[in-house]
Amino acid sequence: MSKTETDFSRRRTLVLVGSVSMLFITGGGMFMIVVALKEMAVDFGWPREVPSLAFSLQFIGSGFGGLIMGRIVDRLGFGAPAFLASIMVGSGGMLVSAIDSAWQLYAIYLVMFGLSGQGALAAPALANIARWYTRHRGRAVGIVASGQALAGIVWLPVFGYVMPEIGWRSMFFWYGLFSLCIMLPLCFIVYHKPPVQQSDGLERTTSGSIKSLKVPKISDSTLQKGLCFAIFGCCVAMSLPLGHLVSFVTDRGHPIQNAVGVQSTMLLCAFISRALLLGLLSDRWGGIRALLIFASVQAVMLVVFTITYQLWVLYVVAALFGLGYGGLFPVYAVAIRDHLPITEVGKRTGVVFFVGAVAMGFGGWIGGYLFDQTGSYTLPFLIGAVFNAGTVILVLYLMHRLRGFLPGRLAET
Repeated sequence: MSKTETDFSRRRTLVLVGSVSMLFITGGGMFMIVVALKEMAVDFGWPREVPSLAFSLQFIGSGFGGLIMGRIVDRLGFGAPAFLASIMVGSGGMLVSAIDSAWQLYAIYLVMFGLSGQGALAAPALANIARWYTRHRGRAVGIVASGQALAGIVWLPVFGYVMPEIGWRSMFFWYGLFSLCIMLPLCFIVYHKPPVQQSDGLERTTSGSIKSLKVPKISDSTLQKGLCFAIFGCCVAMSLPLGHLVSFVTDRGHPIQNAVGVQSTMLLCAFISRALLLGLLSDRWGGIRALLIFASVQAVMLVVFTITYQLWVLYVVAALFGLGYGGLFPVYAVAIRDHLPITEVGKRTGVVFFVGAVAMGFGGWIGGYLFDQTGSYTLPFLIGAVFNAGTVILVLYLMHRLRGFLPGRLAET
């Protein structure tokens, strides 16, 4: 291996490690308010919908942030969004510790944790790492995306232990300070820009001339629209167990400790899916085919949830659902890199992930609304499965239009 290749491999590895570390740390801000929700509501005399809305605003903000930051990644690289997110998440945590009204909490979670926090990291980090890797692109994207899944596994019990000891205000403050101290140095690791590669997806001879290749029977804009509709369907379905699984399990007559255990099992399997299965499937068969597999598993398990009552079966179904949903969101970054121009990966990933963020918010809301109307989660889970089935059908259609170009036009570049 030449010195140039060694330097490239070292920079690429540093960017990967730095990216997954930043997503892991910022994931704490996402889950912190879940732990503090009840205590916040009691301290201020709020209904629980106030901190719950702040949690939802974070997703909406991150969607809009991804739209903006995706373009910045295409032009300037990942360093600038990473620096912005480090400042905003750290400062946001410390500011939450001093709030005295609901609008302050909303503003911090919408703008600092959402728009310029998760919005500057989630989609941009996945789009950026997809441009660094070729042969093992899916594995790299999965490892980076696993940072958020790992955050749910690690931060939830940490916050659950710390908050009763020091209170929610001190917990937010020290988390914010910790984030600043760790994430700012990481910015100097992830600032490297990926190498410039051919963006037209055409095969070239050794002399530089372009070989004659067939053109896919689908335009770039049509493919992106298809991915937007697909992610909407699967994210509506995904958000229902994510936001309501603990309540669903307790409604089945099981104690809260078991319900939390079922949720933790789902998150653990989601981490395994992102860290291992995403790379294994997408590197072997391409992002579109991997998307079909993950979406199909999620749809089936969502239906099975509605007919499951025994605790051990709930654990099994939650584990399988986690394996499906864990790979779903990040696999879109692989599919975009496989089939769309590399110079527009950041922008296009931001657009698709924005639709996904809106779908997550809609799914979480519709689950609670339909439960209030029916007194059961059966109808919302089945509606989520219908949305998910629409994703499966749409992905099959995209595979048909892309036949002859799977796993991807750029899969071997």
